[in-house]
Amino acid sequence: MTDVADSIAGVRTLIREAKTALTAEGIDSPTVSLVPTMGALHDGHLALVEKARERGHIVVVSVFVNPTQFSASEDLQRYPRDLESDRATLDSTARDGDRPIIVFAPSVDEMYPNGSTQVTVTAGRSGSTLEGKSRAGHFDGVLTVVAKLLNIVAPDAVFFGRKDAQQAFLVGRMIADLDFATALEVVDTVRENDGLALSSRNRFLDEKERRASLVLSHMLEAAESAADRGIDTVIAAAQSVAMGEPLVQVDYLAVVDPATFLPVDDDYRGRAVVLVAARVGSTRLIDNETIYLA
Repeated sequence: MTDVADSIAGVRTLIREAKTALTAEGIDSPTVSLVPTMGALHDGHLALVEKARERGHIVVVSVFVNPTQFSASEDLQRYPRDLESDRATLDSTARDGDRPIIVFAPSVDEMYPNGSTQVTVTAGRSGSTLEGKSRAGHFDGVLTVVAKLLNIVAPDAVFFGRKDAQQAFLVGRMIADLDFATALEVVDTVRENDGLALSSRNRFLDEKERRASLVLSHMLEAAESAADRGIDTVIAAAQSVAMGEPLVQVDYLAVVDPATFLPVDDDYRGRAVVLVAARVGSTRLIDNETIYLA
């Protein structure tokens, strides 16, 4: 079962009470895991919750559609919201002996009582490329709300999915650069049987768009197959796949160094991340894959 708090004071109280109960059971220094989400939960989110259960005694799942990471032209109002469905999804994962998950579902006014915060976290150079270039200010909004959640919940570990690779990288940099007392855990992307990465936005795809969206994972497969032939061949192989699908408009295709999230040089060798973003109909999707350039 889930316990729900819609206020900062409320979630802190639930966490404190859970720690007190665990201490009474003989567990010294109970740990807290945080899974930040915007709701519309799917199996990708549940994979994060499962890892969070393995890592911590207390699991907190935040459900908050953060307006500061959306631009004026993006789908803030369209983004799906159904807290009761999300609670039911979380409850469906419970096994005998599992402790209740704490759901933190604040309103916008609770998180931003005076409107947008005057003090924000800026993502820096690595946050102005790729998603940051296509969605100006996006990562400043993401990092600011994640910083607030880390301060509210004070988790020992926070869990993000690898599908949003640039986001996970920047959260990791923020934690390290600003000395947050939490560990970042990045969980592998969960995919449908045909390879499509799970996303809350997949529900907006019609049947034809759903088939066309497989181009993203096929581009990454082509890139991985060409990894032993150099960066130019990797890019060309992925682009050739996209050219065959008129419903897909590629925003960017890039190969970056995972240590910096900046584009690799032509002579780069070793582990790299291929990232793709594309609009399929009116829905924007992202995906990525780790490759090894030889």
